[in-house]
Amino acid sequence: MKQFLKSALPAPILQTARNTYDAFRRLPQLPAAYLHPWRRESIRRLAELKNIHKGRRAFIIGNGPSLRQTDLAKLKNEITFGMNRIYLLFPELGFQTTYFCATNDLVIEQFHQDILGLPMPKFLAWRSHRHFDPILPLSTIPTFVYTSYTGPGFSHDVRGRVWEGATVTNLALQLAFHMGIQQVILIGVDHNFTSKGDANKTVVSEGDDPNHVHPNYFGKGVKWQLPDLDTSEIGYAFAREHFQKAGREVIDATVGGKLMVFPKVDYNSLF
Repeated sequence: MKQFLKSALPAPILQTARNTYDAFRRLPQLPAAYLHPWRRESIRRLAELKNIHKGRRAFIIGNGPSLRQTDLAKLKNEITFGMNRIYLLFPELGFQTTYFCATNDLVIEQFHQDILGLPMPKFLAWRSHRHFDPILPLSTIPTFVYTSYTGPGFSHDVRGRVWEGATVTNLALQLAFHMGIQQVILIGVDHNFTSKGDANKTVVSEGDDPNHVHPNYFGKGVKWQLPDLDTSEIGYAFAREHFQKAGREVIDATVGGKLMVFPKVDYNSLF
């Protein structure tokens, strides 16, 4: 039936039907996503961050093995977005990222206590709030962003719904836009994984992690999901288009990265 509808309906009508269905599925989430005290506080914080870095540049740091070939000490005084288990590198870096982002359910479920202890502003998927003690004072909660898997798009204002685009990097890109960043530079976004399999399939690591910068990133016994590189590229293409239309840019300084959506630059030439 799905194949019949796909072949019988014009693409614009099919996309409208998908969007309507997606919106209907999200209806039960809406009251809490906007009215829960934690979300009201998060929306207030996000409002304060609108255009806070207007005209500045920022680095979004992926967690690929290429970071081992990147002189991260150069970033000490830059605006930086770290993601997922980037905090494993903080002791050797000698500094912490300006901001922290995580959206993946398994990452937050398994490491929410680590994340809660991080001192910088933290942006997490709203659905992950269930992993945190409900009696946490408002001053100590992470900033929860109402992200979703469905309804592809790019948000200029992250107080509303934000499409995840199958990677936390897409949340970081939308946060950077919201904050007014003029130039985003990607590093460590290798877009290449040794582990192969169906996109989004949950697996359990059997040893050191070969796919990320630290062997314990998803070390032995950790549950994680195989990447969905195709969907993440859709999100990246949205980001490229929206940054360009706003007279801004996203460039990719990842050493040896396989992502081909953004213009490539040499990392060392940026300093």
